[in-house]
Amino acid sequence: MSPESSPAPSDRAAELARTREFFAARAAGWDARFPDDGPRYAAAIAELGLRPGDSVLDAGCGTGRALPLLRAAVGPEGQVLGADVTPEMLDEAAARHPGTAALLLADCARLPLPDAALDAVFAAGLVSHLPDPARALRELARVTRPGGPLALFHPVGRAVLAARHGRELTPDDLRAEPNLRPLLAAAGWRLDRFTDTDERYLALATRV
Repeated sequence: MSPESSPAPSDRAAELARTREFFAARAAGWDARFPDDGPRYAAAIAELGLRPGDSVLDAGCGTGRALPLLRAAVGPEGQVLGADVTPEMLDEAAARHPGTAALLLADCARLPLPDAALDAVFAAGLVSHLPDPARALRELARVTRPGGPLALFHPVGRAVLAARHGRELTPDDLRAEPNLRPLLAAAGWRLDRFTDTDERYLALATRV
């Protein structure tokens, strides 16, 4: 899919429904599947450069693994938001991390936030689950102030993740740097750093 193309609304709705169904069935045991990922989350969040008082969104927050780390980075005076399309995931996040963040049942392509409301965005494992990545990245840019960072993260790299799911990497993978860079640029982001190793995937971009 090129940065300019978008699926039809009916296709987006169907894919969102499939995403909700997939994660709803796995929400209760999700964190137990990946018990050792915490330090990698912490290292990625540290690279966002958050400061006390900042406002940050965990886009596609799932069960909220990143929320306490984001809260620690922005302090009690900061604002932490978690957005996800799956109610069961948000229920888990609320139960595991009460009072840590404001949780939003929302599609990352349609966020109930004003323009430039955020200082930063963290997104773990998000891009591959988006029905319309270009639209969602534009929306994340809309709600982020100019100069604010975006971290697209996964605790393992693309090759390890593909092997885990019994797939091969293909040239059209949106998370590959040659595809991701123009996708981000068209959405209002500048890709500054890109890491894709067995240990982690991290693309750091700045709102232009």
